[in-house]
Amino acid sequence: MLPHLSAHFATDLPELALDWKAEVPPAPRLVAFNETLAEELGLDVETLRGPEGLGLLTGASPPEGARPVAQAYAGHQFGGYSPRLGDGRALLLGELRLPDGTLRDLHLKGSGRTPFSRGGDGFAALGPMLREHVISEAMHALGIPTTRSLGVVATGASVRRETPLPGAVMARVASSHLRVGTFQYVAASGDLALLRRLVDHAIARHHPQAAEADNPALALFESVVTVQADLVARWMLVGFIHGVMNTDNTTISGESIDYGPCAFMEAFDPRTVFSSIDHGGRYAYGNQAPVLEWNLARLAETLVPLLDEDEETAVALAVEALGAFRTRYAESWLGGMRAKLGLATDVPQELAHPLVDDLLPLLAASHVDFTSFFRNLADAARGDAEPVREVFLDLPGIDAWLERWRALGPDPAAMDAVNPVYVARNHRVEEALAAATAGDLEPFHRLVEVVRHPYVARPEWAWYAEPAPDDFTGYQTFCGT
Repeated sequence: MLPHLSAHFATDLPELALDWKAEVPPAPRLVAFNETLAEELGLDVETLRGPEGLGLLTGASPPEGARPVAQAYAGHQFGGYSPRLGDGRALLLGELRLPDGTLRDLHLKGSGRTPFSRGGDGFAALGPMLREHVISEAMHALGIPTTRSLGVVATGASVRRETPLPGAVMARVASSHLRVGTFQYVAASGDLALLRRLVDHAIARHHPQAAEADNPALALFESVVTVQADLVARWMLVGFIHGVMNTDNTTISGESIDYGPCAFMEAFDPRTVFSSIDHGGRYAYGNQAPVLEWNLARLAETLVPLLDEDEETAVALAVEALGAFRTRYAESWLGGMRAKLGLATDVPQELAHPLVDDLLPLLAASHVDFTSFFRNLADAARGDAEPVREVFLDLPGIDAWLERWRALGPDPAAMDAVNPVYVARNHRVEEALAAATAGDLEPFHRLVEVVRHPYVARPEWAWYAEPAPDDFTGYQTFCGT
């Protein structure tokens, strides 16, 4: 049987929820199904694989009592403010209640036009939806908070981009779809009562401890600062580049969301950009933490009227709370780098932190593959440093660094537990998506299986650990809209 879906968002915040229906696909076919996630959610796997499941996963036949809505939000896109964005090709079907009482959104992408479509067709192509499926599973396996794809359904219709492409709908699960842009939309309305209800809704959904604080809105903001600082640090630790860190893609929950022009960096370079539309490098790998801090400043601006009756005091409180971002990010980043280097917690900071600071320029100067370097470094801790040394141009530099590092007693087993063998390497993703678009799903399913097990080396998967070949140059990613 199909699950019961509640409508907490639509009921609590009707001003932000536009009742709408998904387009009915002409010939739906399930091409990717996350059975593990379905079981975690307590869903009936066999039902979801059948006709009723297709009706749910496309929105064509939602469960009785469900209230599909398009959500309203605003956002800064590449620094420019858009006052009315919203779900232009998406619908919130409703919320699932898990056995432990928590709620999860069930949300569609590619389900057709809504009043927020702004000239778009509201549909999605198969390739970008499969990209989100594989990347979100990779991120989840790496321990990074993320929305997850429950399934991708080919619609049987074509969508026109540069050329006609097979269409698809993705069903996505998230803690919620509340964004910084949601708060921007409400703040721009000037409706303080609605803003208070939004704050209460966000607190209840994600940061319930804030309800007990003397200043709940401030406590909410402090919590969002913390989870987002941790999130972007985790991205940086695995070389992940989101590609489109607009405020409407920054969640209140601290989950990664909207895997459009995302990619994993190979050769270490803080300037790395893959997105075809990021001409100025605003969302480059090395800019992600500053951009996230900027996005949180936009959230702080929306909350000023609730922080204190005196505007000057309210702004001071917001500035102070935002100031915690850099400290929290540094702690998360450096703590993660210590773990990647296998350093015990009792190694003094004055020894560990310079190691990190001195390593990054060495990696950049020799264009060293970020993922394989840290995995091979564990072998260096076991006594075989050649796989590390052979990729550096500056041998005296890396040898001196290795000597300092070994003196601190790194633990190779601990390193293997946090440094992945496999990430969703860009050339393997593109190969899998090209094959899937042409009708061959085997490479895609094989890639999903690999990225779900990132830390255990398997000889038969060695191909997936290799960096892109030399002729894989000028790689660009696209939003898929």
